[in-house]
Amino acid sequence: MNADLNLLLEELERFGEANDGGIGRGDPASAQRMLNITRDTGEFLALLVRATRARDILEIGTSNGYSTLWLADAAAADGGKVTTVELHDTKYRMALENFARAGLGDRIDSLNADAGEVLRVAGDAAYDMVFLDSDRTQYLGWWPEIRRVLRPRGLLVVDNAVSHADQIAGFAQTVEADGFTCSLVPVGKGELLATRGAG
Repeated sequence: MNADLNLLLEELERFGEANDGGIGRGDPASAQRMLNITRDTGEFLALLVRATRARDILEIGTSNGYSTLWLADAAAADGGKVTTVELHDTKYRMALENFARAGLGDRIDSLNADAGEVLRVAGDAAYDMVFLDSDRTQYLGWWPEIRRVLRPRGLLVVDNAVSHADQIAGFAQTVEADGFTCSLVPVGKGELLATRGAG
């Protein structure tokens, strides 16, 4: 990672903390919270991308693009790309600005769209990695499409698996029952990792 990108990430970390700290969970403005991943989670995601040499990555839940930058910078080493999906208009526009500032726009396809629709039209086995950091109530409904678009031996990563374990538990059980090998990694807010063989 170059120094300029690291400085931008540090700036986004400070912005996220200041922004989210002033908005309570029940506040009508809660949709304006960035809810970014932690830095150690970003480092972990980058390591996973490099270790698996993932070239086609789908991220659901862009927010202001903080996590996307970690993914895209790591994927660039192997000529990879990130497709990232954000429904919230303001966050989508913020992310576009951050991608341009980072010089990673050519490595990111940013969609202002409904994730369910994006998954529905995506090709079979289209992605080496899928990162979920979105509306957790939707995950079970999306699961058949996520399973379809994830390549054999591809990797699913789900954020908030410890911080919101009660909301993730049913989804995690479904994924495991569907033949995936799962592991819970206590980094950041907790990451659920899941993969399946070629069969």
